[in-house]
Amino acid sequence: MKRSVKPLFLTLVFCLFFVAAFAQDKIIAIVNQEVVTKKDFTDFLNFTRLQLAQQYKGKELEEKINNVKMDLLNRLIEDRLILQEAKKNNVVIDEARIKARISDAKKGYPTDAQFQSELMKEGLTQADIEKKIREQFLMFNIVDKEVRSKVAVKPEEVTDFYNKHKKDFNSGEGRELEAVSLEKEDLARAVVYNLRSGNKLEDLAVRYPMTINQLNVNQGDELRKEIEAVVTKLGINEVSDPVKIDNKYYIFRLINITAAKELTLAQVQDKIQGLLFEKKMQEGLTRWLDGLRKDSYIKIAED
Repeated sequence: MKRSVKPLFLTLVFCLFFVAAFAQDKIIAIVNQEVVTKKDFTDFLNFTRLQLAQQYKGKELEEKINNVKMDLLNRLIEDRLILQEAKKNNVVIDEARIKARISDAKKGYPTDAQFQSELMKEGLTQADIEKKIREQFLMFNIVDKEVRSKVAVKPEEVTDFYNKHKKDFNSGEGRELEAVSLEKEDLARAVVYNLRSGNKLEDLAVRYPMTINQLNVNQGDELRKEIEAVVTKLGINEVSDPVKIDNKYYIFRLINITAAKELTLAQVQDKIQGLLFEKKMQEGLTRWLDGLRKDSYIKIAED
């Protein structure tokens, strides 16, 4: 009986190639008893583009897409291995979670028709999106069971890491700022002129419709690029030119700069815990995937 397994499997592989040829969808890889086709590759790329488009635009979006393309086939193969493992373990997903995720995605569009139109531009349908989301949940659940649930970080590991990397944990140089926002550019420029001429902000607030906020920004804080480019160049009491952000004009004045301070273990232990957990998680995931690959038949088609 054992001698018949390999010929039977190879026959199945041949059949998969044969069927795909008639289906006019080029096979680019075989993962156990499943094929990965050119359409799978394209759909995955389009789905990724749709997700990244919520965060990035224009040139930055294209750079992210190109980075994904470089390792896309490997990711598709890994996804198949993970999904196959999820099926073996009878992982089940609550369909309500998929519907909720679709509803969240639709909130980014004025109408359902525009959402569907955007999908069509990427060669996708709502059914395609639902399938991808379902697969994401399946993969997350099996990885959670087989890898994430087995990762633990001990308190002594956190302390040891802190002692070895103390110099890396500091508050960073701090900046205390006044931020003024106005609706119109001409008014914003008038306020800048008056501030640079020595007028007090509280006096100008009586004359101009503005909103004033106090900001404390530390080195390493995530700021919008437009703001970061301005505030990091200001000297003490220096006033920036108006910066347009969305539909308002912002003016920044630097009040004070504070030196970086070393942070205590108590202040950074959660951050270190997260860093160590993520490191162990990635190492565990790599070992698990290597094991799946070792026990699987994977064939990548030649161009």
